[in-house]
Amino acid sequence: MFDVLVYLYENYWRPDACPDHAQLSRKLSAVGFESDEIEEALHWLDGLATRTDELRPDGTAAAPSPGAVRVYTAEEQELLGEASIGFISFLESAGVLTAPLREMVVDRATAVGSGPLPVEDLKVIVLMVFWSLGEEPDALILDELFVAPEDRLIH
Repeated sequence: MFDVLVYLYENYWRPDACPDHAQLSRKLSAVGFESDEIEEALHWLDGLATRTDELRPDGTAAAPSPGAVRVYTAEEQELLGEASIGFISFLESAGVLTAPLREMVVDRATAVGSGPLPVEDLKVIVLMVFWSLGEEPDALILDELFVAPEDRLIH
């Protein structure tokens, strides 16, 4: 499924640039993706679209109270795993994820249904959340999301 999502991110500027599901499914199949992988990705994208529609027109949702702390349920901890929860916290502390965006990421990550979720897969989910909003994270965060640590050049 994640390969399909990466393909969509790389080939379509925004979700509204994608063709309808039937045409997109045929296109993805022609590129070489398996039908079950395509179906899973399209179902996942439907959930992402639903969450995106729940945001206000300005891209926000109701803000939590100042000083609020996000406590992960036992199920979320099991599905996400420590490394992915740590990465989400890193993105929040860096100011990349607002509370509503964090909740979208957590929702879509737990929708994968098996855990613990590898951080590399979580990074794809974060990219897709921004993609669904027609936004792109800043260059430093894109580097963090795209480049494997061992491939980074130190200047």
